[in-house]
Amino acid sequence: MIKTIQPSGLKGTILAPASKSSMQRACAASLVRAGETIIRHPGHSNDDRAALGVINDLGAEVTTLEDGSLRVRSKGVAAGSGLEVNCGESGLGLRMFAPIIGLSGQAIKVRGEGSLLTRPMDFFDEIFPQLGIRVVSNGGKLPLEIQGPLKPKDITIDGSLSSQFLTGLLLAYVAAGAKGVTITVDNLKSKPYIDLTLDVMRSFGWSVENRNYEEFYFSGSGGAAGVVDYTVEGDWSGGAFLLVAGAVAGPITVKGLDINSTQADKAILQALKGSGAQLEFKGGDIVVGPGALKAFSFDATDCPDLFPPLVALAAYCEGTTVISGVSRLAHKESNRGLTLQDEFGKMGLSVELDGDLMRVKGGKLKGATVHSRHDHRIAMACAVGALRADGPVTIEEAEAIKKSYPDFYEHLKQLGGEL
Repeated sequence: MIKTIQPSGLKGTILAPASKSSMQRACAASLVRAGETIIRHPGHSNDDRAALGVINDLGAEVTTLEDGSLRVRSKGVAAGSGLEVNCGESGLGLRMFAPIIGLSGQAIKVRGEGSLLTRPMDFFDEIFPQLGIRVVSNGGKLPLEIQGPLKPKDITIDGSLSSQFLTGLLLAYVAAGAKGVTITVDNLKSKPYIDLTLDVMRSFGWSVENRNYEEFYFSGSGGAAGVVDYTVEGDWSGGAFLLVAGAVAGPITVKGLDINSTQADKAILQALKGSGAQLEFKGGDIVVGPGALKAFSFDATDCPDLFPPLVALAAYCEGTTVISGVSRLAHKESNRGLTLQDEFGKMGLSVELDGDLMRVKGGKLKGATVHSRHDHRIAMACAVGALRADGPVTIEEAEAIKKSYPDFYEHLKQLGGEL
């Protein structure tokens, strides 16, 4: 798919998409908790669909209700022999579901697609044998074969690469009835995502003691009785692109984002305030518009998914914006530090990489042809940057947005964007 975005002003009101971080965690929790769950405001991105496919393959029965909500009935992980599951291109899906798949005594093959096939998964080979799980990988990469059952015990894991594996371990441990054991984590990154995991777990009746993000202690709390009714949050990751679009080309009103959310990407509000964008909170709505945008400094170590919208924002800020946390970008859908440098460079933007720092020299963007690199966030960042360029910007492989925010282009159109 090719999309061409003309320079456009935006106005109006839009509802933020459902959070795939919240949605996928709810899918996993509804699988490992024996009983019935209602998931309201479910997402429909490719990653969300992949998560639903995985829990269906692992024994959950998923039906759609009249209002669009989902009913999940599960007896826990109940996989048959010779089973294969596919996590699509979802890094969260793979890292989270792998320990959950390890609850089964059956050998299960785990596959993926696209960039997920090249991402390193060595931590499975290191940790799973300690838990009684047999794992066979392709040199630390997909496909995997996993066979449990998982036996909870005291372990130590490296949290510097990703918090997503810890999310899966937390869910798998409670499902396995862990009691009196501790997961110790060295150098945990993306702590807000673990806050989200723990919030979802509390909604399903599980309690895990968080000891300063260094230890997670399991007291043996059981899941909630009866039907769990869970509402998926609005997505701050996708919402960040809408908010930056408003700051660049608005004003617009964004609905459905909870300012009390534990989602890491809520930190986009700090960057917008630092840039001088106009921000106003009206009840549950956020009104954002252009101001005298100026360069800002921002630490994205705990929210690396914000780099793409931050670059689109910094492009229109006077001066040089400094963003730290570049080391977190190497193992995403693309090497996002280099990709942002290359693709925004085609639009005339100077993006310098210096160790863990990114420096963006603000200025006018020019019309150009760019490529998503099959990365949903790169496609959306280029589209937002195009809104105030001096000519049309054409995005090749623009369908990459379907991974997380399939309605993104339609939402830009609803706000007055010319696509």
